[in-house]
Amino acid sequence: MNIKRYMIKDTNETLLSKLDPNESGDLTKEEAEGKMKELKERLTELQDILFAQKKHSLLVILQGMDSSGKDGTVKHIFSGINPQGFIVTSFKKPSLEEEAHDFLWRVHMKTPPKGYIAAFNRSHYEDVLVPRVHGSLQKDEMKRRFRYIRQFEEMLVEEGTTIIKLFLHISKEKQLEKIQERLQDPAKHWKFDASDLQEREFWDDYQEAYQDVFKESSSKNAPWYWIPANRRWYRNYLALAIVVKTLEGLNLSYPKLNTPTPDISELISPRH
Repeated sequence: MNIKRYMIKDTNETLLSKLDPNESGDLTKEEAEGKMKELKERLTELQDILFAQKKHSLLVILQGMDSSGKDGTVKHIFSGINPQGFIVTSFKKPSLEEEAHDFLWRVHMKTPPKGYIAAFNRSHYEDVLVPRVHGSLQKDEMKRRFRYIRQFEEMLVEEGTTIIKLFLHISKEKQLEKIQERLQDPAKHWKFDASDLQEREFWDDYQEAYQDVFKESSSKNAPWYWIPANRRWYRNYLALAIVVKTLEGLNLSYPKLNTPTPDISELISPRH
């Protein structure tokens, strides 16, 4: 799996309109699910070493249009790992306390300590996306926020946090199909939000806003990846593959004893 193929490098040339949300990487569903089983086992191993070593941490940021599958991606990628070393945060509308601080205050508190993996279901990027689309911030303030974000992420990286930013790329038609599924299935009614339909009116504006996000914040140390999200199984497989490949690049290893191995033979009861 060449994950670099999905990395957004040239932010002037990578246009969402040119990226196919139906892409499946020439894999069948059965092949992808088979590979996922192996990847999940590998992720469990890597997380155990990460937690034991406590030298690195991993932050996975998920962004995408409503119904692009952020909840499902978190569920399928991280199910089975040790919850003791995993944190997931879903950022909603800021509370009154959060609004009284700078926009990164609530985010910084949820970043992972060394040894942990954290997933952000939406993130600080909402604070540049929504204002851009709805015009609640001036251009100079938007530029300032992007600068703060770059500096914030650079600090996290320098302090030992590896950052992966995943944009779940779903088509407008597929989004409507998923909204209809939620309305037709009583078990999914709780997922429906009328505001999702209202925000669909701003679809093109959000696409342009995401282009700005990629241009302003995709870097070598905190890259953006685009994830074709129309096919759930490929979305989950690709996101998991990126997480595993990134952890493998950290050269993780179990810590060694700081002292010589003690002789515990006298503590072992002789067999009778």
